[in-house]
Amino acid sequence: MTGQNVRWGILATGGMAATFTADLVDLPDAEIVAVASRSPEPAKAFAERFGIPRAYGDWESLARDEEIDVVYVATPHSAHRTAAGLCLEAGRNVLCEKPFTLNVREAAELVGLARGRGLFLMEAMWMYCHPMVRRLKALIDDGAIGEVRTVHADFGLAANVSASHRLRDPALGGGALLDLGVYPVSFTQLLLGEPSDVVAKATLSQEGVDLQTGALLSWENGAIASVHCSIVGGTATSASVTGSAGRIDIPYGFFFPDRFVLHRDGKDAEEFAADPADGARNSLKHEAAEAMRALRAGETESPLVPLDGTLAVMRTLDTIRERVGVRYPGETG
Repeated sequence: MTGQNVRWGILATGGMAATFTADLVDLPDAEIVAVASRSPEPAKAFAERFGIPRAYGDWESLARDEEIDVVYVATPHSAHRTAAGLCLEAGRNVLCEKPFTLNVREAAELVGLARGRGLFLMEAMWMYCHPMVRRLKALIDDGAIGEVRTVHADFGLAANVSASHRLRDPALGGGALLDLGVYPVSFTQLLLGEPSDVVAKATLSQEGVDLQTGALLSWENGAIASVHCSIVGGTATSASVTGSAGRIDIPYGFFFPDRFVLHRDGKDAEEFAADPADGARNSLKHEAAEAMRALRAGETESPLVPLDGTLAVMRTLDTIRERVGVRYPGETG
């Protein structure tokens, strides 16, 4: 695929799908050709809202549409395995929302499908594609703060939702960890890789999902990270990375920062600010652009969001859930 528009299908019609589609239409080389929902009415309404030519009332029809180059999967994460799997089995490339799946077993099945068929598959971890996060990682990789020793990252909000809401429904993969905790865990592993040990505690709801979770991750080289997530209280949603020669502080919204501060030992603090040309700090266009770049290059994985990294994050999330006693319906072991 070279020098042509990339044709997108949108699978799901909820808020996340709408946000992604609104950003996707701003990319001149992206063409949205179809949308699907579980029933015709929401698909038609979504298609009319965004001027999409085809609306399907079932997922299978979208998966079989050979005029689609890549499908963006934005269902609840409890359905990611089924939805993305349908598309991969039908020969479609896939960009799948995070958390990638409910557990690493499901994630490995999707990765196996994609690799076995030579198809492109990427987790929609927009943080990894964000220009400011990429700039931060480049500074750390270049030794700006020396060897990374500690990482702190948190993401919490006061959801105030009932027991029937998806955030508290075990059947939908509810809880703070998969919905919000995936960000601090992914941020930490972007810088340090997969931890060698995990200690975790959580406050569980009556339904058996985590209302808030804290975890201490450690590595054989001595690095330690603390991560926290919550759906019962708004946190600073900030991050800090300390190295042997300095520190980087990221204020509110560490996963889509508009600025961060570099403290080098013995030097004045340096503030790095986003380039206005990059657009809104919360834009999802960067992950879409990366998926399209990879497709045109004939790549089946993105070097920014590699599948092995996605699997490593899922293993950590699984381990944290095991430590705190959260298990979803149908899981065994």
